[in-house]
Amino acid sequence: MQFLEPAIQGYAWGSSTAIPEMLRRPADGSPVAEAWFGAHRSAPSHLAGAPAVPLDQAIAVDPVATLGEDVVSRFGAGLPFLLKLIAAARPLSLQVHPSVELAQEGYAREDARGVPLDDPRRSYRDRNHKPELVYALSPFEALVGFRAPRRAAEILDGVDHPTARQLHKVVTSDPTSTGMQEAFTLLVSEATRPGPDEVRDLADAFRARLRTGSPSPRTDRAVDVLERAYPGDPGAVTAVLLNPVSLRPGEALFVPAGAVHAYLDGFAVELMANSDNVLRAGLTAKHVDVPELLRIVECVAAPPIRIAPEHVYDATDVFYVPVDDFELSVTRVADARCRIPGGGPRVVLCLEGEVRLMAHHGAVLDLTAGQAAFVPASDGVLTAAGGGRVVQASVP
Repeated sequence: MQFLEPAIQGYAWGSSTAIPEMLRRPADGSPVAEAWFGAHRSAPSHLAGAPAVPLDQAIAVDPVATLGEDVVSRFGAGLPFLLKLIAAARPLSLQVHPSVELAQEGYAREDARGVPLDDPRRSYRDRNHKPELVYALSPFEALVGFRAPRRAAEILDGVDHPTARQLHKVVTSDPTSTGMQEAFTLLVSEATRPGPDEVRDLADAFRARLRTGSPSPRTDRAVDVLERAYPGDPGAVTAVLLNPVSLRPGEALFVPAGAVHAYLDGFAVELMANSDNVLRAGLTAKHVDVPELLRIVECVAAPPIRIAPEHVYDATDVFYVPVDDFELSVTRVADARCRIPGGGPRVVLCLEGEVRLMAHHGAVLDLTAGQAAFVPASDGVLTAAGGGRVVQASVP
C-alpha cells in the first residue's frame, strides 16, 4: 500500500472550495473540478515518494503483482477503472460516452487522420468505453437519458415559441425513440439548431411560465439555470427532453455508454472505466462533436438507473454495476476491526475521520479525510480500524 496523490483538473465549472476542503489543501479561489485517482495516461495519479512515481508507470514495472493475473488476463496491463472526486459549481457539458466498439472505431479513425492525442479537437483519447457511477457526497442534480415522449410533449404543450411548437409537433407525431432523436437533433445539430436570440427568447418563455404556473417547474428551472450558465446555447433547451435526477448524499446513479447526460450541481465520488472519451453537444467551451454524438447516442426513453447498495458486511455497502471494470464499496469504520471486501488492485479514499488500513502480510497505512491509497493485488485482503468512512474502487 502506498499513498496516492491525485491529478487535479481545474475545469471552469468546478467549485473553488469542495475538493480543496476534502483534500485539506488551501483554496486560492480558482475552480477545482475534479481530482483523479487512477492511471489514465492523460493525467495519472502519483504514488507518494521521493521521487513520486506516476501510477501507470509503477504498474508497468510488474503488472501481475500490482493488478493480479485475473485482471491482467481480462483487461491487459492497465488499471481498469478511474476514481474521481467531482465538484460542479455550475453545469457541465451535455455529453455521451461511447461503447468499447465505438471507442475503438473512433480512436482508429482519428489516428488515421493524424489528430494528436493531446489535440483539444480530438474526441477519442483512448480505445475504452466510459460507463460511470456517481456516489453523491452532497445534494447532486443531473439530467440523464430521455424522458417518455408523451411527458416531453406535456412539458412543451402551450409554450408560446416557434421552437417549442416545432418540438411538440415532432414528439407527438412520432412518440417513439425516433421522434425523440429527431427533436434532440433539431436542437443540437448545426443545420437546425436555434440561434442564440431564439434560445434566449425560448428560455424566457419557460421563465415566464414558472411565474404563472408550470406543468414542470423543475424542468423550467433547469432550462433557466442552463441558459444563464451558457447564454444562447441550445443545449439548455434539451432539459425538456431529458430526465431530471436528484441524488441525496449516499445515493448512487449509473450512467451507461450511450446515455446523454449533463451534471448540473453537486459534489460526488465518480467511478468509471479507465477512459477519457467524451462526446459533447454543447454547454461547454471544450471541443464539441455533434455529428459523432448523434451517431452514438441512445434515444430510447428509460428512467435513470439508480443503484441500490448491497449490504455485504456489517460495515460495508457495495454498489454493483452491470459492467466488469469496476465496483464501489463504502465502509463505515467504527472502532472494531472490520474487513473491506474485494481483491485485486484497489484505490481506497478516506472521506471522513481517521482509518488504519492493514494488509494480510502486515503492511499498515493510516488515512485521514482526503487521503487515498493504492492497494496492489499482492497485498491481498484488507481490514480497517479506527473511526471514519472510506470508499474503495475495485474490480469485480
